Amino acid sequence: MKLSIVIPVYNVETFVGTCLDSILNQSLDPENYEILVINDGSTDDSLKIVENYAEKNVQIKVFTIENGGAGKARNYGMAQAKGKYLYFIDSDDYLMPHCLNFIVETCENHDLDILTFKTQRCRTISIKPKYNSKKIRQKELLNSNMLSEVLSGEDYVASLEYRNEVWWYVINRGFLEGLGVKFEEGSYLEDAIFTIRIFLKAQRMAYLNLEAHRYRIAPESVLNNRDPVHYNKLIKDMQSAALDFSPIVKDLEKRPTNPNCILRIIAKQQALVFFSMVRMLQSTMSLKEVKHQIDELSLANVYPLDLFLGKDYNQLNFKLLVPIFNNKKSFYFLFRLINPILRPKNKL
Repeated sequence: MKLSIVIPVYNVETFVGTCLDSILNQSLDPENYEILVINDGSTDDSLKIVENYAEKNVQIKVFTIENGGAGKARNYGMAQAKGKYLYFIDSDDYLMPHCLNFIVETCENHDLDILTFKTQRCRTISIKPKYNSKKIRQKELLNSNMLSEVLSGEDYVASLEYRNEVWWYVINRGFLEGLGVKFEEGSYLEDAIFTIRIFLKAQRMAYLNLEAHRYRIAPESVLNNRDPVHYNKLIKDMQSAALDFSPIVKDLEKRPTNPNCILRIIAKQQALVFFSMVRMLQSTMSLKEVKHQIDELSLANVYPLDLFLGKDYNQLNFKLLVPIFNNKKSFYFLFRLINPILRPKNKL
């Protein structure tokens, strides 16, 4: 079997059908791939929907586990997978038509540990690519700029597209099993550390300039849900993930490493801190809690944000906010000024 696709599902009855339809529309031989749906204790009609799909499509296998979050569901799916390659997709996202077969062929032809590809944010369903990816062939790829140079993971991180999320790349499952890396369970940022750990271990990695994935901006998604309890946990999970980057950076600094790789990772680490601070301004956290969190980050040497601005983060709003954020007194003043306006109001 060539490919295993793992989909954690939790209360996504509105979106999961579109996700499954997009995978079934990939020109893949049903005997050559499997879709592992991990129902993470859904309480809506999500399970009923995916079971209906499974009755009509033999490649879909449904598992139900006790609710534990996406990290637990992905770890469970990883343990069940049988394909040579592994792909994780969120149940409220979807794929462009006829791209997965080409992605897998590219992995095979270039003996890749990891292949990344393009993703695009969207609010509505848009499944019309800018080209007919079904007609792309390997000989055309070799004569174009679609595939990057094959690099080690360190050199890849130093120079090419790099995101924390797990849904914009395919992994050789044998390579992954050899690492023994798992997703952190119980965190909303379970894929950030997973991604950098496996990237840095890759010996053969490349970027494919192929528009394959759509990241749907849904109000109830992990990053957009404004429920106060969820929102405050997300802030703390972002800061916890930032702290988890520190031993990785220290390990790289002890040995010969591409210096741009280290700088890129630190920028990603500080990005987690920056965006957690943005969210603090809109949270129900007290000023005392905010000060405590910032002090902890400072003691751990992940604050202030001295290496955040650069290749990945150079927009004007970042440049304006970073000097304010880097001064504790300025940030606390900003918090006192705008948090009463932006924080969620108590419902009557």
